[in-house]
Amino acid sequence: MSEFIPISDAKKMRSGVNVEAVVKSKGDARTVNLKSGGTVDVCDAVIANGDETEDNQMKLTLWGDDIKAVNVGDKVVITNGYTNEFKGEVSLTKGKFGQMQINPTD
Repeated sequence: MSEFIPISDAKKMRSGVNVEAVVKSKGDARTVNLKSGGTVDVCDAVIANGDETEDNQMKLTLWGDDIKAVNVGDKVVITNGYTNEFKGEVSLTKGKFGQMQINPTD
């Protein structure tokens, strides 16, 4: 089993991020153009863990089918995710090689 880390630590990492958190809010989906051509829907959610202070909250970028699957209040477990920084804000995504479980029952 992977070791889960506080979001405050995940913000300092680039890849191999393992986080267990609760979805606090979810924005509206928008359509973006892919570099490879075509479009995909994307949505930003805010997740929190630990003491849920600002240090332990971050943006989670949801793509495609994950947008409808994730709701406010859900527990999400992301393994092997990665972070991006855009305009000074760090966001997490499961990426191509990561996995996301929603409300795991273990």
